[in-house]
Amino acid sequence: MGELQPAPGQSLPVKPRMAQATPSPEDLLTPPPYADPKRVDEIMKKSTPRKVDPFNLPPPGGQAPTVPVQELNANSPTNQAGPITPNGQ
Repeated sequence: MGELQPAPGQSLPVKPRMAQATPSPEDLLTPPPYADPKRVDEIMKKSTPRKVDPFNLPPPGGQAPTVPVQELNANSPTNQAGPITPNGQ
């Protein structure tokens, strides 16, 4: 294969402002190292405990907040299975 060249009537991109030289087609096609991170294929041999999370704090007062219970309307959906009555009849 030959060296890549711009299409007829086109030119390579202009030199980036802080670059020392205009990148070649090969430079433009080569991904930077951070685009291909190394993968760890090592199998865990034993579990390790998680680090303590300093932001995992209980709510003020130590109690879980209460959730208000809403009464169900005859036409409101529920999670319970049962016979279906069309239009609430």
